Amino acid sequence: MQGVIIKGIAGFYYVKTKDTVFQCKARGVFKKDGVIPLVGDMVEIETSDRGSAVINAIGKRENEFKRPQIANVDCFVVVIAASKPEPNFSVIDRFLVTAENNGAKAVICVNKIDIAEKSKIQNIKKIYENVYPIVCVSALSGYGVDELIKLMRNGKYALAGPSGVGKSTLLNAIKPEASAEIGEISRKTSRGKHTTRHAEIFEIASGALIYDTPGFTSFDVIDIDSDELQHLYPEIAALYGKCKFRNCMHIKEAGCAVIPAVTAGEMHGLRYASYKEIFEEITANREF
Repeated sequence: MQGVIIKGIAGFYYVKTKDTVFQCKARGVFKKDGVIPLVGDMVEIETSDRGSAVINAIGKRENEFKRPQIANVDCFVVVIAASKPEPNFSVIDRFLVTAENNGAKAVICVNKIDIAEKSKIQNIKKIYENVYPIVCVSALSGYGVDELIKLMRNGKYALAGPSGVGKSTLLNAIKPEASAEIGEISRKTSRGKHTTRHAEIFEIASGALIYDTPGFTSFDVIDIDSDELQHLYPEIAALYGKCKFRNCMHIKEAGCAVIPAVTAGEMHGLRYASYKEIFEEITANREF
């Protein structure tokens, strides 16, 4: 019998098949081989007459992530707060780079538009327009949530983004039955408490599966080679082969096609700044 792991707690894995959710244990061979079943894994399970179930096999993973530990994400819904907390575009771009590097699509969801100035919302749109789909919502009032749901048809979607941006509130707006715990925003830091304690998948009416993941601030990018990074920014990838030198890293090389594109506004300056920041981080880590 086949199914997908929708939750893992204290050594038990909850596997959703077509009709039922089974509480399963994993066979000892996985531990012996150093394999940990992950939320999102497609698995083969075996049930007994006594009602217990065991995971016999784990399907091939399309992708997997260490933080949080999830697998087989088709699309990241990168949630940004238009205000409180203020967007950190370097962190946001790390989510987008990670999605690109793992063959996943990305949608940008701008939340809390009900408490933000219109100029702030427009500034966010200018950074990512024509690069990624953008949906503006107020998870608290429900405004724009239907538009987001329309983008999620079948497939597996991970709500990603720093804590405090309203991922749990958004999940509740998409699927009220999920009853995700909502954290209060710290008055001192304007950041949310990490209220989601484990990764879990919820199914919505469209048939899409949504990962609710523990709050975190960024993905590591040090495993990406510096020459690969340019392919993970769609604006830079579109200019591939147009630089004077084939090995151009788009930092300060003569004849670079990217730098003039930034000057001309074809790539937003903040996107280019985050590219350089990540590039320098990768280069620095390579030296050690």
